[in-house]
Amino acid sequence: MVTGTRAEYGILRTVLSAVDAHPKLRLQLVVTGMHLVRKFGYTVDEIRDDGWRIDARVPMQTHVDNPTAQTHGLARGIAGLGRAFNILEPDFVVVLGDRIEAFAAASAAVMCRRLLAHIHGGDVATGDIDDSLRHAITKLAHVHFPATQDAARRIGRLGEDAWRIHTVGAPGMDELREQLAKRKTPKFDAAEYAGDKKYALLLRHPCTRSPTEEEKRTTQLIDAVRAESLEPLIIYPNSDPGNSGIIRAIERAQKQGRVRAFRSLPRNLYLSLLQNAEVLVGNSSSGIIEAAFLGTPAVNVGLRQAGRLRASPAVIDAADSPSALRRAIRKARKMRPRAGTRTAYGDGRSGPRIARILAATKLTDRLAFKRITY
Repeated sequence: MVTGTRAEYGILRTVLSAVDAHPKLRLQLVVTGMHLVRKFGYTVDEIRDDGWRIDARVPMQTHVDNPTAQTHGLARGIAGLGRAFNILEPDFVVVLGDRIEAFAAASAAVMCRRLLAHIHGGDVATGDIDDSLRHAITKLAHVHFPATQDAARRIGRLGEDAWRIHTVGAPGMDELREQLAKRKTPKFDAAEYAGDKKYALLLRHPCTRSPTEEEKRTTQLIDAVRAESLEPLIIYPNSDPGNSGIIRAIERAQKQGRVRAFRSLPRNLYLSLLQNAEVLVGNSSSGIIEAAFLGTPAVNVGLRQAGRLRASPAVIDAADSPSALRRAIRKARKMRPRAGTRTAYGDGRSGPRIARILAATKLTDRLAFKRITY
């Protein structure tokens, strides 16, 4: 299994546990991408602290923020992951989502003649080049684990055999279900993070804009949250081009005492903060998929998640302007979805389903050699 970002690792944790626990499966974990870049928190330490054995580390990106650096990182990742797969000799390589780390792993896997399983294929989200990478991974993959029936139908329309497609739900829901089922008390003092104020959790990633424009938009976002009498708690962006502008805005606001910022957060702490936030504001899929299940309304800003199936009416779409942001935040705060309600993204039992399907899958020529069905 390959992980390249803090967010995708958090989503994969129950899949890792289920595969590791299955008597017919043996887990191998390859860590790459943002996990190995100190600018983004060096989150490989989080994986290690969670107790996972890391079978290979493959550097990809650096701290440099431009498209050329991304292409060099992609090439570096494909080459390094190919070497890792040839040493580890897995039967399956499992990737999640639509980022370049997943695309690098998928490309290396098929060129090394390894079977590829893809989680969260078939989604739609404009992002930077997210849709293109996601659908390219779908065409490379031998087994598909879409999160929704809508995504499964889309994979079929891409020409994939129906017997390869298994709708399993979103793995990111699994720990949310466990948290609510056990009626856990959040293991933190909110005052430590937001003082005595109510707070908004901010998650903003680059979306095809220049660093200068991303800096301006991020400052507007922080200003809008503060104007609604909420304390902004913001998490650093991913490594897509434009990230340096978002980081500049965060660091300037942090020096001015206008925001609390985190390079990364452990998954359990992030979920606790999300559950207790007044609202999630930004352009992360977490606002579309996970927030509603925890009972938190979300303001989805701009076009990065355009087309992604909404899990709840409590996801409010907003244009990327100060007045639109403030209106959306006010509207979202009047809503409070019922926590634990089943959504289009499943019931929070995806990890064990994926492990069972992988264990039952026969490694045949029929599986290995693909055809287009149209």
